[in-house]
Amino acid sequence: MKAMILAAGLGTRLRPLTSNKPKALVPVGNKPVIDRAIQYLAGHHISEIIVNAHHHYQQIVNHLDDNRSFGINTQIRIEPEILGTGGGIKNTADFWTDEPFVVMNADIITNIDLVKVLEVHRKNKNLATLILHKYKPFNQIQIDNHFNIVDISSEEHSCRLAFTGIHIIEPELLNYIPDKVYSNIITCYRELIKAGKPIRAYVSNKHYWRDIGTISSYILANREKLQDRSFLLGQGSRIHRTVKLKDWAIMGKKNDLEEDVEIRRSILWENITVKKGRKIIDSIVTSSKQVHSDMINMVL
Repeated sequence: MKAMILAAGLGTRLRPLTSNKPKALVPVGNKPVIDRAIQYLAGHHISEIIVNAHHHYQQIVNHLDDNRSFGINTQIRIEPEILGTGGGIKNTADFWTDEPFVVMNADIITNIDLVKVLEVHRKNKNLATLILHKYKPFNQIQIDNHFNIVDISSEEHSCRLAFTGIHIIEPELLNYIPDKVYSNIITCYRELIKAGKPIRAYVSNKHYWRDIGTISSYILANREKLQDRSFLLGQGSRIHRTVKLKDWAIMGKKNDLEEDVEIRRSILWENITVKKGRKIIDSIVTSSKQVHSDMINMVL
């Protein structure tokens, strides 16, 4: 079975973290989120993956070229002009066989069981199966008693469900997406629902799911990756014996924390030097920075 990771977005809601890095490569628990997506798909019998890329696409190309040890055939489809979720899927039409395929957003971390979803998808002969769950403030999708999706609103409703960002699609659906133009797959689904096509839901419960679409959700995802630890230190980092680590902190590879530094409730990416006596509190420091002054409630 094949899959697609949607990684061409601009990461607007996650700025400034995505100003110089594509959202797919933003680290969560010191691992780029796209690596977590690839490993998740590989663990569900996915044999080949295609990734679309636009924003800082060369970084994605370089990263995937450097990480062939994933043990799964991964291709990249670059979009010189961004095509949107629908256009991006259509642009990979030549990649698919006559079998259903998985599409997932690059910015989510989950353990939803795809095997069960695929069984339901095939049994019900769906054109597309969207994995839904209860999740404020994204409860916008209405289903009926037979799991048909009957409406996708642009606003939240308490009695509705949220899209997880994972769907299983039949190749036939590609015929309904316009070619070589920007399009949104949700808009396509709305049109197919009106036409009476079998666009249905799989409702998942008791799973882990987190997106990193905003700064607050990004911080939460990192804290969850600490699990029962308070601190996470990347390889090749140097910490002076006088450094104070308080509450929780995540520090990436090759960081240098000098004498009397204090780190509290913060995330440091890689190749960061924190100069003597500086404090970093409730902050995120991105790659290859030197911190010469205190940082409190900042993203740098």
